[in-house]
Amino acid sequence: MSAAPEPRPADGTPAGAPAESAADTGPAAGDPAAGDPAAGPPSATARAGQAGRRSLAAAWVLGVAGAALAFFAAGRTWAEGTVALATGSTRVAVEGQDVTAVPSAMALVGLAALVAVMATRRAGRLLVSALLAFAGAAALVTALLGAGDTAALEAEAARAAGLTAVEVTAVARTAWPWAAATGGALLLAAGLLAVLRGRLWPGMSSRYDAPGAAGAKARRGSAAVVDPERPEDVWKALDRGEDPTDTA
Repeated sequence: MSAAPEPRPADGTPAGAPAESAADTGPAAGDPAAGDPAAGPPSATARAGQAGRRSLAAAWVLGVAGAALAFFAAGRTWAEGTVALATGSTRVAVEGQDVTAVPSAMALVGLAALVAVMATRRAGRLLVSALLAFAGAAALVTALLGAGDTAALEAEAARAAGLTAVEVTAVARTAWPWAAATGGALLLAAGLLAVLRGRLWPGMSSRYDAPGAAGAKARRGSAAVVDPERPEDVWKALDRGEDPTDTA
């Protein structure tokens, strides 16, 4: 009597075949979900690029905010006082630009340097970054010195009184000199960040090159492959404005 056939598994696997292991049913090799070790962590170049983009964004925020704050604060009232006149007393006030013109000027210089950082590379970028830091430092120092200065207020009081020298009393100072100093500090931070991390920042793309620069490069690269024995190459060279007989 013949032996009874072995029961066939429900999934269609032939009888006697080894069962598929749990490891075989896992994610395929190279699948990101499997944590493929071959993918590995981001490369050093990728990490440097990410750090460069973050520092570039931070420098732009610091620089633009610092320049705007310093320039705006320089146009506000920094000090007020009372001067005695023959007909009574009057109140005089001076703005930051009357005390010192440096913070507002350095704000414009710093903003221009921040833009120029993206248009330069290597040594040029380092020099522009140093200029940005210098502009911030100059705005910071002059704003701090102007916060306690009384010469501009006394000059304004003398002009109002029509005298060469007068005494100013009840002097009151505002917080705008400190705001201008804060703007200078932000510019200084942006400059230092550009000096330290600017080498990791990208530059302007090739679309900002001089007109015709890309075409000239392409023509120089294609001129070497012109074969005078092939009429189609000669016609293509003529269409590009090249001399097909020039083998230099």
